[in-house]
This record gives sequence, C-alpha cells and structure tokens, in this order.
Amino acid sequence: MNEIQALILGIIQGLTEFLPVSSSGHLEIGHTILGVKSHNNLMFAVVVHVATVFSTIVVFRKDILDIINGLFKFKWNKETIFVSKLLFSAIPVIILGLLFQKELEQFFTGNLFFVGCMLLFTASLLTLTHFVNSNDGKITFFKAIIIGLAQALAVFPGISRSGATIATGLLLKSNKDEVARFSFLMVLIPILGAAFLDILKGDLTSTESIGLLPLVIGFVSAFASGLFACAWMIKIVRRGKLIYFAIYCAVIGLIAIFAA
Repeated sequence: MNEIQALILGIIQGLTEFLPVSSSGHLEIGHTILGVKSHNNLMFAVVVHVATVFSTIVVFRKDILDIINGLFKFKWNKETIFVSKLLFSAIPVIILGLLFQKELEQFFTGNLFFVGCMLLFTASLLTLTHFVNSNDGKITFFKAIIIGLAQALAVFPGISRSGATIATGLLLKSNKDEVARFSFLMVLIPILGAAFLDILKGDLTSTESIGLLPLVIGFVSAFASGLFACAWMIKIVRRGKLIYFAIYCAVIGLIAIFAA
C-alpha cells in the first residue's frame, strides 16, 4: 500500500464510518479497485477505525466530559445509567470478536459478491426506517442489547455499523437525537478494545507489508474526514433522510455483485 492509496482509503473510512453506507464494505471495494493486495488489510482497517473514534470524541467532547463528571459523583445518576447501557450494548460484539476473530478475518479478503449482498441488507434495513413514525421513546437496557446485536452484525463488511444501530434504534421507537448519540458513542468501547488487543498481540506493530507512513496518512485522513461526516450525520438523522442512503447502498451493492 502506497501513500496515495492510504490517503484515499482513509478518506473513504472517515466519510463512511458515520454515514450509513458501511465503512468496512467501502474499504474492501476500495482495496479491490486500488489493487491493494496486502494480507494486513484488517490491520489498516483497525487503524483508520481508531482514527474515526477520535473524531467521535472531538464531536461529542462536551457529552463525554459531562459523562465523566457524572461518573465521578459515584451515584446511580443519568450518566452512570447511560454508560451502563453502552457497556451492555457492547457485550454481543465483544463476544463475537473474542471467540470468532480468525473466522471474521476471512471476510476481509476483497469478496465483492459478499460485500454487495451485505450492502443490500443495509439498504433494506435503512428502507424500513422510512415507514416508522417519529417517536420520543427512551433507550432502555433491553433496547441497548438489541442495538448491540445490530452492531455485532456490522462486523461483516457491507453492513453499516451506524446504519444498523441507528435503524434498529428508530425501529424500536426511540428518540432520533438519543439514537444518534448512543450509536456514535457505543462504538468507542469495541473499537478501542479491539485496537488494544491487537497492540498486545503485536498485530499493529507489524508494518512490513503496509509501511508506517501509509498508516499515519490513513489515520490522519480518516480523522479529518470523520469530523465532517459525524457532524453531518447527526443532522441527517434528525431530518429522517436515511432513505437516500438506502438507495445508495442498493446501487453500490448491485454494482459490487455484478463486478464480482
């Protein structure tokens, strides 16, 4: 992977992590189009995902500071309850990642047919939200685990994490603003946890097939584009315009299937 490829893939990751179009699916398509054949594609994916986590932290810095302040009061307050729900929602993806990591890596091999099928699944899920009326329901612990299951499905390239979690939250009749906030903050736990485990195993220090500079470029470009996409996506969810992304995912999914 050279620097230009890393720049393009980083921008793709930053934009598509928050938009409901599957960042992992677009990265796999991008790898194929750009001719990136590295066996460490998963390592690059983890690095740029961490970059978008930092984008999330910047955008939601006030919320995060409020949560931290609430936690240090050591009371069962709204901040403690919210963090408990985030932890609860992370259980499915953590279990999946710990028990089936090797099996999951097999899906990150540039299989455009599989990615296309998963993009069609994302399109179907986003389409369903078009027929759901606005609601002000709160995210309960039960809803948190269901949204967490949706996040676990998004480990497959082509299923959008933000799309799956936001759509599931809306289908469960939850408030739009609360769903968007919960969806973007819930990703912090599994992605940072996965990166930490990879560092412990030495996966992120082995850069022979990619190189350190492309990883840095990918990280910076993903972070910068992620800042823009995160703020934009919050406005999109409030306006309920997910149907346009459903159409986009369907079109790209069909293109990927026929190009496979």
